[in-house]
Amino acid sequence: MRNVFYSIWNLIKSRQNSSKAMVHPKKHLGQHFLTDQHTAQKIVNFLPDGVKNLLEIGPGKGILTQYILEKQIPDFQVIEIDKESVDYLSNQFPTLQRRIIQDDFLKVDLRYLFDDKFAIIGNFPYNISSQILFRVLEFREQVEVVVGMFQKEVAERIASPPGNKKYGILSVLTQAFYQIEYLSTIKEGVFFPPPRVKSAVIRLKRNQVEQLACDEKLFFEVVKTAFNQRRKTLRNALKKFRLVEDQNIVNLLDQRAEQLGVQQFIEITRALK
Repeated sequence: MRNVFYSIWNLIKSRQNSSKAMVHPKKHLGQHFLTDQHTAQKIVNFLPDGVKNLLEIGPGKGILTQYILEKQIPDFQVIEIDKESVDYLSNQFPTLQRRIIQDDFLKVDLRYLFDDKFAIIGNFPYNISSQILFRVLEFREQVEVVVGMFQKEVAERIASPPGNKKYGILSVLTQAFYQIEYLSTIKEGVFFPPPRVKSAVIRLKRNQVEQLACDEKLFFEVVKTAFNQRRKTLRNALKKFRLVEDQNIVNLLDQRAEQLGVQQFIEITRALK
């Protein structure tokens, strides 16, 4: 009888623990949990060899985390805003407990997370994926690699070359400081709940540009202004700026924003007074 009692008691405890460890996807956080193991392993394998410092954004239930831990990266941390997910990760991955940051990635000062440059990986929530990239750009001296899952349309926009309708603000700003690789298209059925659109994985690798050959703050403003009026020629779209039309840019001003590459936007920025 005693053995039966303890068997029942252990069964009850295990069910209680499993219920406490459950994670429910939350719409307001844009959570779509990846469920396919093969896809998860493939994404983690997109990390370059030799990564020593790594931050995973929004690990959720840890489907990427488990494969990252296998790589034995010397300094691996995760940042998760959802307390339910934090509790689950602490329970499932005891070795990770001291490396879980319960906070909002968009508000954390990334300069103090690692002693050196680091990489970022994650299945990024669609509703903040662009904000994540702008945050990466802000700390581009620290972030040397990003392997991220995005909505397919956003991933294509980031990786798009000039002359393409998908080419836009994110394309220019990220390509100014990173080499972009479109790696894989991911179908809706490997997520829970499944999103209504396809996803894609891209990789950003820091290029050799330490500083643009122009006023960087002004460069960002010029790019955003030009694409906010992308149907106009740059001469009309940039009217609010005082342009000195030297011979280097006179032909550029007759084109639209989507036709110009990073270097040409730099030339226009340098011509502004």
